[in-house]
Amino acid sequence: MQLAMIGLGRMGGNMVRRLVRDGHQLVTYDQSADAVRVVAVKGITAVRDLGDIAQSLAPRRVVWIMLPAGAAVDETIAQIAPQLEPGDIIIDGGNSNYRDSMRRAEALTAKGIEFVDAGVSGGIWGLESGYCLMIGGSSSAVQFCEPLFKSLAQTDGYAHVGPSGAGHYVKMVHNGIEYGMLQAYAEGYEILHASSDFKLQLSQIAKLWNHGSVVRSWLNELAERALAKDGQLAGIRGYVEDSGEGRWTVEEALRLDVPAPVITMSLLARFRSRQTESFGAKLIAALRREFGGHAVRTK
Repeated sequence: MQLAMIGLGRMGGNMVRRLVRDGHQLVTYDQSADAVRVVAVKGITAVRDLGDIAQSLAPRRVVWIMLPAGAAVDETIAQIAPQLEPGDIIIDGGNSNYRDSMRRAEALTAKGIEFVDAGVSGGIWGLESGYCLMIGGSSSAVQFCEPLFKSLAQTDGYAHVGPSGAGHYVKMVHNGIEYGMLQAYAEGYEILHASSDFKLQLSQIAKLWNHGSVVRSWLNELAERALAKDGQLAGIRGYVEDSGEGRWTVEEALRLDVPAPVITMSLLARFRSRQTESFGAKLIAALRREFGGHAVRTK
């Protein structure tokens, strides 16, 4: 089927390739000429202006947006929606806040345009391995787009989880869980790395744990891969960003009075990773000196 894809970054570009490989016809747009050039293969038509998107598609049009959450999505929808007709579909496959997705769905529904939110997991490996898709939207819109979802997803790798907003809600919690899992692996491997009794080969242990261990996982397979390249991770700075979903998961846990200490602490650990020097830690050191005469380290 036909589809317009707006945003050809790490995820969008690979999704386009996978869809074309399965026989779909793609119209693409990205502000970066280099991004457009990278996916220039048979079956893909690139347009230079968002205003050309709708006329490049036959009704019932499907426009998939793969952009960073927030203003970029709203601005794109504002430019695209006036070109569309009742029954056309906009899919947001980025990591948008589910409340934004509910708001967008309500506004577009009033114009007769369907809105589908698709939480997409799989990273850069999705091109070959397939993605996991968490879909929110009306049954009719999701059913119409099902050939796209089947082409992108692994076998049993997509589900219609509820109305508009539900897809991004499920993806939000998914990413919150990911935060906790990453932090658990990080802490475990750091203990192994810090051992004073044993000189452990971390890549060997990661490989071992991937065979029959209860902590085996795709994330640990990636840990094995990273540690095999550099067991000391010497070329990497321990600076960890968060893209929003972890924060939103913690906020939702607080709103629902659900205890989520692991996800919360993993989010705070990311904040700490971005500090070159912790003022709070300096204050603790100063207080220990004041009340107990403990030595402090100076710069």
